Amino acid sequence: MTPEPFGARLRHAMDTRGPLCVGIDPHASLLTSWGLNDDIAGLERFTRTVVEALADRVAVLKPQSAFFERFGSRGIAVLERAVAEARSAGALVLMDAKRGDIGSTMGAYAATYLDQDSPLFSDAVTVSPYLGFGSLRPALDAAAVSGAGVFVLALTSNPEGAEVQRATAADGRSLAQLMLDHMAAENAGAA
Repeated sequence: MTPEPFGARLRHAMDTRGPLCVGIDPHASLLTSWGLNDDIAGLERFTRTVVEALADRVAVLKPQSAFFERFGSRGIAVLERAVAEARSAGALVLMDAKRGDIGSTMGAYAATYLDQDSPLFSDAVTVSPYLGFGSLRPALDAAAVSGAGVFVLALTSNPEGAEVQRATAADGRSLAQLMLDHMAAENAGAA
């Protein structure tokens, strides 16, 4: 059976739950401001609290993977549970990983977040195209198979990004516009 495309699932989630996408970014100062230690117990409590409070109410939860990865395998285990619990409660999960690599490495990232058999399978993932848009092909292909979404960075909010993203390509377009044009071509005809 062909999975329902991410765009259709996102539209349904927003129609029934509203447009809210809540980031789960458990950085040290946030854990501290919650009165939690910056350790695995604090990470677990913060994450469980957010997921239990919101996963059955919001359209999308967006965990930032780096804040879990910094705790090693125990942090990844917390992230796996958060993904499973959020999806079980009906929230879509947008994994904020911003992965970008080439060939088999990008294929491994795609398998991690976009293969339905992975414990970190997410409804969508963020990726970076700045090793060339074609480097994203493994993620785009995996998403097509699993019905997942791929959010491609183009023009980001961090001030440091402008020196690359606003740089001019040989044809006169900014690199950000070039990425947007690649995305438009990739999505042409998509429902």
